[in-house]
Amino acid sequence: MVGEPHKAEENEETSALPPVTQPASVRRIARDGTALDRIDVLAEETPVALVYNGISHAVMMASPADLEDFALGFSVSEGIADDKTDIGEIETVAVDQGIEVRIALSSRAFWRLKERRRTLAGRTGCGLCGVDSLDQTVRVMEPVTADLKVSLDAIHRALDNLPEAQINNRATRSMHAAAFATAQGELRLVREDVGRHNALDKLVGSQVIANAMPVHDRILMVSGRVSFEIVQKAAVAGIPIVCAISAPSDLAIETAERLGVTLVGFLRGTAFNVYAHDARIDLRDLSGWG
Repeated sequence: MVGEPHKAEENEETSALPPVTQPASVRRIARDGTALDRIDVLAEETPVALVYNGISHAVMMASPADLEDFALGFSVSEGIADDKTDIGEIETVAVDQGIEVRIALSSRAFWRLKERRRTLAGRTGCGLCGVDSLDQTVRVMEPVTADLKVSLDAIHRALDNLPEAQINNRATRSMHAAAFATAQGELRLVREDVGRHNALDKLVGSQVIANAMPVHDRILMVSGRVSFEIVQKAAVAGIPIVCAISAPSDLAIETAERLGVTLVGFLRGTAFNVYAHDARIDLRDLSGWG
């Protein structure tokens, strides 16, 4: 029944999903020509097809974990579903070519999806994937108006704790993270994926399941750069502050300004840049900035 997302009962197909990481034999060669054979841990990258009411809509390269979160987060952040009342049963099935996530969509949402006539082909680290006209690039939505206020210490505390929370990235050094931190900088939830946008969709999807949308009381931490789509997805979820370890694009800054999102970038060491809506950050004590 549409309106309460849930997983289908596990069967032989769903239990055959690949692990998130895989061992691999490598030969490491130094500049002087010496070689060392060893076992490394690599991130699994799998084609994941999102299938709505029997019709494949998107194929994304993703990590095979938290796929129900991914399906819900993608559906809401891409405007396919308004909220979880548009989503019914979600079934994750291993197939020969990858994984299918089969999503039951309400009649209203499915009609809207067919009207858009979009086919997405996602690639790891892609920005906007597969829209078929320029007017679909920037969506019209209400700006974020949350009055969350955070200190410099809170942002740096969240940054300091993020590497330890990236369990799969510690093993592979090749996975992105999206995480929620409280206004005090305490990390509450982390999702990882080989794709930056996938990690954020998984994080947003976890809140859709928990009936915790919009997310007005959390800082979003992302491990890579910030594209405009990261900001747009954050705004859909109502997230007021986005903090990134790397740089934003110019369109990401423009989007943050337009949608009322506080945007922080180059968050490293003792300093960071604020690109949009700095009123949510207490800048009175700048003594810690390098």
